Amino acid sequence: MKKSFLLAAAAAAAFTVGLSGCSKKADGKIKIGIIQLVEHTALDANYKGFVDGLAEAGYENGKNISIDYQNAQNEQANCATIAQKFINDQDDLIFAIATPAAQAVANLTKNIPVVVSSVTDPESAKLVKSNAKPGTNVTGTSDLTPCEAQIGLLKKIVPDAKTVGMLYCSNEQNSFFQIAIAKAACDKIGLSYIDATVSNSNELQQVVQSLVGKVDAIYTPTDNMIAAGMATVAQVANQNKIPVISGEAGMVQSGALATYGIDYYELGKQTAKMAVEIIRDGKNPAEMPIQYLENCTLAVNESTRDALGITIPADLK
Repeated sequence: MKKSFLLAAAAAAAFTVGLSGCSKKADGKIKIGIIQLVEHTALDANYKGFVDGLAEAGYENGKNISIDYQNAQNEQANCATIAQKFINDQDDLIFAIATPAAQAVANLTKNIPVVVSSVTDPESAKLVKSNAKPGTNVTGTSDLTPCEAQIGLLKKIVPDAKTVGMLYCSNEQNSFFQIAIAKAACDKIGLSYIDATVSNSNELQQVVQSLVGKVDAIYTPTDNMIAAGMATVAQVANQNKIPVISGEAGMVQSGALATYGIDYYELGKQTAKMAVEIIRDGKNPAEMPIQYLENCTLAVNESTRDALGITIPADLK
C-alpha cells in the first residue's frame, strides 16, 4: 500500500493539469469526498455501487480510505459549500454524483482529481474538453440512456399516441441534452410534443396537471428533480390515465409505467474502477475517456400497468 501511494503521488506531481495527487496522511488513509446532489433511487444506487466497487478493489472506509459523504439536498448553494469543504480538507479525490454537483466541484478546483457519475454529457456540461479526452482534472462515467429507444418504447406501449408531454427541470443541463434527443426521435416517427418544464419541486403537481387533456403520454429523462418527485408526477398522471415513460428504473419503481434504463449501481462500480486507477495507479484524469454502460434493460411497473389498463406487447418482455 505504501509503495502504491508513493507511485500515485509521483505520477500526480507530473500531471500537466496540476493535480494534487494522493498524499500520505498522518493516519495513512486516502481521503475521498463524495458529494451527491439529492436523494433518489438512481443516485443512491450510484453512491452505493461506488463504495462497494472501492471495497472490492481493497479500499474500505475506515481502514485504508476515509470517506466524507455529503448530500446537497438539491441546493446549488450547498453544492458549492460542500465542494469548498473538500478542498479545504485537502481531500485526495472527489466523487461528484449528478451534473450540478460535478459542476460545483469542477468550478472550484483544478488540482484535486475528480470523478463524476450520473452526468449525461460531461462535455456539454463543460466539465471536460471532450468526452474522448477530458484534458482536465475531471473524468468519470455518463448515465446517458437510450432516449431514442425510450421514445420507441413509448410508441409501442401507447401506439395511438399523437402528442407527448416532455417533462423536465429547466435548470438541469443533462435534461436539455436528453430532451433534444427525444424530440428528434419524436420527429422521426411523427409524434408531436409539448414542453412541460419546472424550476422547483413545488411546481410539479401543477405542471403535470396542466398536461391533462393535452397529451397522450409523458416522457421524462434522467432528471434529478423529476426523479425525486416522481411519486407526485405518477399520482397525477396515473389518475388521469396518462402513461409515463421515464429515463431510469428508479422512476418506474416510484410510479412511472416503463423505461429502457441503465443500472446505476453498476455505473457506480464502473466509476469506482476509474477512481482506483487514479489513487492506486497514478492515472491522469485528463487522459481517461468518459465511460458508458452498454447494457440497458426493460423495467415495467406492474401496478401502474394494471391501473392504466395497458397491455405490454409480448415482444418487449
